This record gives sequence, structure tokens and C-alpha cells, in this order.
Amino acid sequence: MNGKRMLIGMQMGNGYGSQSNAWRAPNVDLKNFVNVDAHVRYAQAAERGKLQFLFLPDFLSQSQKSNHEAPKLTLDPFITMAIMARETKRIGFAATASTTFYEPYNLARILKALDVVSGGRVGWNAITTSDPASAANYGEQIADRDTRYARAHEVIQIVQALWGSWQEGAWTADRETGIFADLSKIQPINLQGRYVASRGPLEIPPSKQGQPVIFQAGGSPHSLALAGRFASAVIGATFTIEDSKRQRENVRRAAEKAGRDPEGIKFFAGIMPTIAPTKREALDRRGQFVEPNIHQRVGYLGMMLGISLTSDDLDNPLSTHQLASAHANPSDPRSAKALEIAREGWSVRDILYHGIIDYHPSPIGPAQLTADHMQEWFEAGACDGFWFCPDVYEDGIDTFVDEVVPILQQRGLFHKDYEGETLRDHLGIEYQYGLNLPVASD
Repeated sequence: MNGKRMLIGMQMGNGYGSQSNAWRAPNVDLKNFVNVDAHVRYAQAAERGKLQFLFLPDFLSQSQKSNHEAPKLTLDPFITMAIMARETKRIGFAATASTTFYEPYNLARILKALDVVSGGRVGWNAITTSDPASAANYGEQIADRDTRYARAHEVIQIVQALWGSWQEGAWTADRETGIFADLSKIQPINLQGRYVASRGPLEIPPSKQGQPVIFQAGGSPHSLALAGRFASAVIGATFTIEDSKRQRENVRRAAEKAGRDPEGIKFFAGIMPTIAPTKREALDRRGQFVEPNIHQRVGYLGMMLGISLTSDDLDNPLSTHQLASAHANPSDPRSAKALEIAREGWSVRDILYHGIIDYHPSPIGPAQLTADHMQEWFEAGACDGFWFCPDVYEDGIDTFVDEVVPILQQRGLFHKDYEGETLRDHLGIEYQYGLNLPVASD
């Protein structure tokens, strides 16, 4: 990787962990769902590990899927981020906000204010929304994909234009001349698109990094076009090195197509480890989150392997006949890993304890196993860094910081301290202020 070092961001959701049943872990305070002090502790732990940023997801309708699962989201990503930023000094933040249900001026004002008060440590995960229940909360219906992404292009451009509408050097605050700010450098933008518009200006000066960093998540052609044009960081959903390399290259090509340097866009692969001194301890830890709905997962594992499985099979490894019939489902990229684990002789229960149905690869075992996974992917060029999803925040963050991070540092793969003050510094991307593209909604 030519001496480059990996970047690490961390998922920060509901105060419990990335596992939907993390709230049931015995060491978790059940009040953490509404306890921002817990979020602050976790942010400070991540900062102690020199992680580059925290990533706050969002969803605009009910996210709780069953009685035994907690919602996966923060109370509000903007408010939560503001509180965590106030109690940290270097770590960056990326908050998710929809281009479908926010107006450009609202977004520009909130995000730039957060960027200024945090000292230039804020990013925006700009997403469209396709969930009908979310639309219903706004008294609307979901538009088609082309319309949603056309609006997204306009929203991001107008937001960036508003960010730059208070020009650099406008704020002088000179008592001798009596001039607070030069109004000739604080001008309306007067942008009108097909879907959104704004007059401006926005009366907020630049932050230390100029303006917030744009993030994107998704690999569809529409998402890639949006990311290639605007994003500096992309969160991927990959399960193999080969697929991650392909997705990363797609992102880089999209940036080149938009006339940008592909080095200016960083691709992050997800990782959902469970770390314990031994493999068995790690499996048992992960298992506590799998057990509440393990009977539903058995059938899904059968579909992944192309064989029939029931709850009666849970405590047995696959038979010789089952293994002979089993094959990876080509429509599910997680299936190959599930088949690999099954062939190692684990019981069906333990196969599921390996986290093979989770959203990202799940190294299960001692810290070195997670470090080895990250090193292999990074050195293969599969990603620029990782989006780390702790199973349980209460102890999972500290375990990663105290056990995995030192291994990566000793191997020369991860930095030992922050080299700069802003999120752009942390990601190694250029300063930007204002819009440098023509308004269009392609």
C-alpha cells in the first residue's frame, strides 16, 4: 500500500451496540438508550484509540422490528453529535441526513454550525430515502429513484453553495474601522433547481476545514454517481476481498468520471468483530445476541447453503450428506463464508454464532484475528480503511482500542496519534470551501 496507513471510523448508534440485542448484555445500563453521557464515554474511548471518526446512522421511521430488539439509532444524530463533539478534542463525526426530507438551507445551517463549533470535525452522510413509512411521517409519498437522486444532486450543490456564501476573509471584526464583516463578500447564491432552491446567504464563516466532509453509503449506479461527484468518503457493504476491491475501484472510477482525483475519495469496508481471549469465549459472547432469534436464522442458513435445516439441527454439525449437497448461494455474498465455516465441522448453532448473517464480515476470536483480517484486506487494496461496528459499546470499544489498535500500530498499519485537527486532516483529503461545480440535477 506504498506506506499508507489505514483509516478507522466507528458506528455509533443507540447507546448499546451494533447488535440489535446488545441491550440485553449483562454489563449494559438499560438507560443508555437516552443517556448521552454514555455516548460521550464511548466517543472519548474511540478518541483514545485515535480513530478518525464516528459515524451516526439515521432512519426517519420506526426501526424496532420486534419486541426483543432495541431501535438501532440515536435520539437525533445532530444533537448527539453536538454533545459528543463538545466533550472530545480531535475525533471527527459524520451524521446521516436525508436529502429527500431536509431542505438545503436547513441542512447547510445545521451542519456548518456543527462544523464551526466542533473546530472543523464534521461530515455529512448524504442519503436519499426510499422508505414509505418515513415518507408518511412527512405526509408525503416516496418518489421514484431518478427523482430522488436528481433532488439529491441539487440539494448537495445548494448546500455547498450556501456554505461558501460567507466568503473567506469577509469577517474582519475590526474595532478601529468599525467594520464587522464585509457585506460584499457575503452574498446571496440565488440558486434555483428543478426540485429545490435557496436565496442565501448563510451567515456562518468557514470552519477550520472550510466546510463539512461529504460521506456516501451505497453501491448502486445512482449512489456511485452521487459519490463520485461529491463524496470524500464512502461506506461500503462488502463480504470478500475481491468484492471490496471491485467496489472500491467503482468508487474511484466514479470520481475520475466526475473530473476528480480518485485519491480524494476514501472507501471504507465494514467489520463487525467479537473479541475475546479464546475462540470459544468469543463465540459464546456473540451467541447471546444470536439466540433470541436463532430459530428464524436456521432456515435462512439453509437457504444460504442450499440445503434444508430446522431447529432440530442446531446442536449438530452438518452431516456428510448435507456437506456434499451444500453450496454457496450466488445471490448472497455471505454464503461462501458460511460454507467455509460449516466445512470446519462446527455445529449449526456455532455456525450462526460466527455472525455469518450480519451486515459485514465478523472476525470472532482473539484480537489478533481482527487485526489479521484488517491487515489482509488493507494490504490487498480492498479498502482505504474500516467502518468498525462494536457488538456492545460498553466494553467492545475499549477492547478494540486496547487490544486491536496496538497490534495495528506495531505493524505500522495505523497511526499512533492525530496528525491534524480537522476531519479533512484525519482523512487526508483536500480543503474545500463552497461549490466548485455547476448546478445540475443529473
